[in-house]
Amino acid sequence: MSISHKSLKIYNSLSSKKEDFNTINPSKVGMYVCGPTVYNKVHLGNCRTFISFDLIVRFLKHIGYDVRYVRNITDVGHLEESEEDKIQKRAKIEKIEPMEVVQKYTNNFRDVLNKFNLTPPNIEPTATGHILEQIEMIEMIIENGFAYEKNGSVYFDLMKFSEKFKYGKLSNRNLDDIINESRELFGSDEKKNPQDFALWKNATSSHIMKWKSPWGYGFPGWHIECSAMSHKYLGKKFDIHGGGMDLKFPHHDCEIAQSEAVYNQNPANFWVHTNMLTLNGKKMSKSSENFILPENLFNGNSELIEKGFEPMVVKFLMYQAHYRNTLDLSNESLLAAERGYKKLMQSFFDIDNLHPSNNENIEYESIIKKCYDAMLDDFNSPKLISHLFEISRIIENVKKKKDFISTKSINELKNYMQVFLVDILGFSIDSNENEKIEESNKLISTILEIRDFSRKNKNYEMSDLIREKLNSLGIKIEDS
Repeated sequence: MSISHKSLKIYNSLSSKKEDFNTINPSKVGMYVCGPTVYNKVHLGNCRTFISFDLIVRFLKHIGYDVRYVRNITDVGHLEESEEDKIQKRAKIEKIEPMEVVQKYTNNFRDVLNKFNLTPPNIEPTATGHILEQIEMIEMIIENGFAYEKNGSVYFDLMKFSEKFKYGKLSNRNLDDIINESRELFGSDEKKNPQDFALWKNATSSHIMKWKSPWGYGFPGWHIECSAMSHKYLGKKFDIHGGGMDLKFPHHDCEIAQSEAVYNQNPANFWVHTNMLTLNGKKMSKSSENFILPENLFNGNSELIEKGFEPMVVKFLMYQAHYRNTLDLSNESLLAAERGYKKLMQSFFDIDNLHPSNNENIEYESIIKKCYDAMLDDFNSPKLISHLFEISRIIENVKKKKDFISTKSINELKNYMQVFLVDILGFSIDSNENEKIEESNKLISTILEIRDFSRKNKNYEMSDLIREKLNSLGIKIEDS
């Protein structure tokens, strides 16, 4: 089935609507996604963002685009409200060097994403590896009159910038509101205006991570690194800039301002943002202890979740919500995802055991088209999955000999299921997965036989206990 590039629509945060996706260079896509600050273990909210962009990368490649995917590592500690560097703070706690902190949590980040079977970026630049590029960009901003130096620090002059450009394009914030918020939060300091943001910060003698610059020893601000690295590897203008919704303001608004100050244009044609992940209906927060690390979710080592869930099940749950919608993680939603994932995998394996017939009475081409239409409509993974369950029902009916299928159609179904489940959704199919599912089904059948035996012998206490335990695992029993 041929798919046209021109059919793809993507929701653009810049215009707040879906737009036809047209690339700057024919058949090529340049995409930059903001990566993690590596001072602690990666959390599931971050994982959802990168899982969503993996889907986007995979589908773009599948429909014929040559994708250059750039995702950075922020290994420069940016100041907290306490004016303490996050990485340096973690280094003190763990009694190791700051760059040991960086390496440790970069490894953790990559290990977790590998468990989710994510495609690694083409380029994974680090902030510390691009200090020179950041300094050069800051010098250009100063030269163009949109930044100033004070006491060894350099600040972006938002008032001067706003004489020519509009700040806050993504967040739709009014500059006057930003000014008022800045006064309340920051008061007066060495900046000309409270709302001005740092491009370079002067380092104190106790600051470990610092570099020599034209303004003295210091370190870059948070926003400048992404501007410098995205332009280095994708050019002055590229196709997609992505990240979590929490980065719209101030990070992405500041990135746009920096690029306009240097190149007189917005750096990306499409700005794509993923929504947040909640846990048991509440915002994930370490301060409220309403959070769970990926490894604890996989191992079942958490009081918030009853048991462990495989990475592919967690990924399946994330794809059951559109990337722009909030997704709630709970024991119930994970159990439902586990059942759904196993059902689709079972259908995929069952294709190999279907018996072809000379007389065919099934129709699946329209469903395949709906699968592609879902993905062409802003990467709608929930709709894609719902259509895959339609294919699952066809396979089940053929298996039960309610419907008939030809050898040609068996091969095509196998190919399309492989494309959608493996190539696009990125599920890693274990060669032993089918055996595991069959063993699981046999075990459940045995438990049900024991329960039936208990009921026949009027051992209702045991019967009810088995029912409750199975219900807690998401297996519902209906007695009739």
